Amino acid sequence: MSRQQFVCCFTVVIIFLCKGKKKNSCHSDKHFLQVSTCGGKPVNSSSSITGGQDATPGSWPTYAAIVIFGFQFGGSLINDQWVLTAASFIPLDTLTEWVPTVYLGGYSLSGSNPNQVNRTVENIICHPEFDFRTLDNDICLLKLSAPVNFTDYIQPICLSSENSSFNNERSSWIIGLGYNSDGTFTKTLQEAKVPIVGNNVCKGIFQGSYPKITENMICAGDNDSCLFTYGVPLMTKRKSVWLQSGVLSVSACGAFPSVFTRVSQYRKWISDTVTGKAPEFVTLTSPDSSASPTTTAPNM
Repeated sequence: MSRQQFVCCFTVVIIFLCKGKKKNSCHSDKHFLQVSTCGGKPVNSSSSITGGQDATPGSWPTYAAIVIFGFQFGGSLINDQWVLTAASFIPLDTLTEWVPTVYLGGYSLSGSNPNQVNRTVENIICHPEFDFRTLDNDICLLKLSAPVNFTDYIQPICLSSENSSFNNERSSWIIGLGYNSDGTFTKTLQEAKVPIVGNNVCKGIFQGSYPKITENMICAGDNDSCLFTYGVPLMTKRKSVWLQSGVLSVSACGAFPSVFTRVSQYRKWISDTVTGKAPEFVTLTSPDSSASPTTTAPNM
C-alpha cells in the first residue's frame, strides 16, 4: 500500500470514530474493508454454483434463521442486534403469544452447529406501508433480545444504497432451504448463483399475474434455482465486498423469476428504525464498477 493510500484510510478511520455522520472518502473495496465490519468474505465460498447445493459451515455468516410456529424463515444480520427480513410471513396478530427465535452461525437443521448462537426477538417493526395484497414494501426489521458478538461465523451484511443498479448483474446469490430430489425439504442451508432479471423484463413476465412488479422490487432466478426460505437475502459480491440487494418475497421456483424487495429503496426507513451501530450501505452503479461505501449515523 502506498503512503498516500495509508494516510487516506487512516484519516477515514479517525473521522469515522469521532464523527459518525461523515462519509468514507476511500471508495475502493480494499479501503472499505479496512474501516468496515460488514460484507467481509465468508469462511468458505464458491463462485461456480449455478443450482442449489449444500452450503458449508461458515459459508454465509450473515444468514439468520428465524423460527416461529415450528417453521423456519430467513433473514440477514445487519448489525449486532438487528435482522432484516420480509414482512409477509410475520403473523402480527399472534406475536403476543408467539415470539420468534433467531439462530445465527448455524447451517443445518440437524446435527451439530457448534458456532451457532440464538436470541429471542425483542421487537418487530415492519414497514408501515406494507400491503399483503400486493406484497409492496415487503420488508421488516427484528430487534434481538441482546447483541451478538461477531465471529468468523456471525457477521453483518452490507446493504445496497440508493442509485444502486443490478441490471444484468449475474454474480448474485441466494441462500435458504429447498427441496431434495425425493420431494423432502432440505435440512442443510442451500446456496445458488442466480441471474438478475431487469425490471422491465420481469414486469412483462408477470403481466397479469401476482405480484404486480413495482420499482420497490427486484427479480432474480432461473430454472436452476429453487429455494423457498422467505425473507432470505439476495446478495452480490463486488470484488471482496458482499452486499444485499433484495429480501425474498415471492419464490417462483424456476417457473418465473423470484421476486425480492429492493433494499436500496428503504435506506432511510432502515436508518431511521435501527438503533445502535448504524448499518453500512454500499452503492453499486453497474456490473463493472467498484462498490462505494457510505455510512449513516446511529439512530440515538
